Amino acid sequence: MATIRSWTVSDALWEKVEPLIPTRKRKKGVTYRRRPGGGRKPMEPRQVFEAIIFVLRTGCQWKALPTAHFGSASAIHKYFLVWKRQKVFVTLWRKGLAEYDELEGIAWAWQSIDGAMVKAPLALETVGPNPTDRGKKRHEAQPPRRREWNPAVPGRERRPAA
Repeated sequence: MATIRSWTVSDALWEKVEPLIPTRKRKKGVTYRRRPGGGRKPMEPRQVFEAIIFVLRTGCQWKALPTAHFGSASAIHKYFLVWKRQKVFVTLWRKGLAEYDELEGIAWAWQSIDGAMVKAPLALETVGPNPTDRGKKRHEAQPPRRREWNPAVPGRERRPAA
């Protein structure tokens, strides 16, 4: 039996995502210089969506996408930016929340957020000084075997005073 990886898009998920993906449309009344059919064919939306899920699930950089499986990383990133501008992922998130609310139910009346926005006041006492701050700072200490720089003349006039 083949293992399903966490970034693989199942047929059931794709049926829900596919209507949200915008289709490419040509502008009416615009004449293009390139003949129809010229250039590279557009990538399959499912392949692009699977590549975006791969980046989100693995945390890899866009340029680290396996090109043998997904294709050009820059093209996939371009699709990601277009879809982000067209709110594809926000719509997908909202539909997922609505579906989960129907299945399990979300307690919308009671929500809680936890976070810390300031440094811990007792952290320095508990942890101690930073181990990387052992020596003096660069501006305080003179590098070894170098003299202080003192110019012979305090200022230099480039032109004679008129």
